[in-house]
Amino acid sequence: MRNDKLLNYLHLHFIVFIWGFTAVLGALITLEAIPLVWYRMLLATLIIFVFLKFRKENLKFSLKTLGGFALAGIIIALHWLTFFGAIKASNVSVTLAVLSTGAFFTSILEPLFYKRKIIIYEVLFGLVVIVGLYIIFDVETSYNLGIVLALISAFLSALFSVINGKFVLKHKASAISFYELMFGVLGITIYLAFAGKFTSDFFTVSAHDWIYLLILASVCTAYAFIASIHVMKWISPYTVMLTINMEPVYGIILALIVLGDSENMSPQFYYGAAIILLTVIANGFIKIRQERKRRRLSNT
Repeated sequence: MRNDKLLNYLHLHFIVFIWGFTAVLGALITLEAIPLVWYRMLLATLIIFVFLKFRKENLKFSLKTLGGFALAGIIIALHWLTFFGAIKASNVSVTLAVLSTGAFFTSILEPLFYKRKIIIYEVLFGLVVIVGLYIIFDVETSYNLGIVLALISAFLSALFSVINGKFVLKHKASAISFYELMFGVLGITIYLAFAGKFTSDFFTVSAHDWIYLLILASVCTAYAFIASIHVMKWISPYTVMLTINMEPVYGIILALIVLGDSENMSPQFYYGAAIILLTVIANGFIKIRQERKRRRLSNT
């Protein structure tokens, strides 16, 4: 059991590394946030559908369950829209640094969904994260819109993680992923149809963008989406969200390598980002120590 948990934790880190690369792809793709997310979710839905048909997975669920999947699908769609919107409005480094606040949002949401007490030190760490955010806000005023969008994206990511923590206890990750992505892209499609956004320009995508979109949809979405939900059978939503906060580290390093000068920020930005990331790491160490203490007490 311990080995299973370790392997799934390492798997989760690999998934988070892929998500770090997702931000870089979002910067490389020239499409705006809405068409980018629409193409991403549509392609990923088709890929997972083929996978499910090949595996002959059961896709029959009650209306109540499908309603839950639909809600989660809309939430993840909004998360990606604000995520890529933040990248377009600022850059990868700013977006990923602010996305680290997801652990703070989860520390508030998880007690509500799982009916456990709010842990005081998690809230205190959340306040320290806010200090880090203030430093970033104070020095990167030209990126305020991107910072706000990234904050909204972080909250939606935390909400999505907590909701899926309940779904995965009863249903297969692949089926959950298919329906959530399908309902998400359906929601965006309805909006685009009513807003009259389906124009010839919308369907004009360069070969360069198609290559990045296929990588984004297959590796960074279809595979990573199913795998991230699957590991939640062994790992709690808070731990998942905590690990996801390594995404800025991977993503910022990749962005500096791939995108170069456009990702260079002021020293104050890195101070603020360091406060956020160090807080997340400290929280992780406390979680590990508490888990070890619980195991020792249970074995005595």
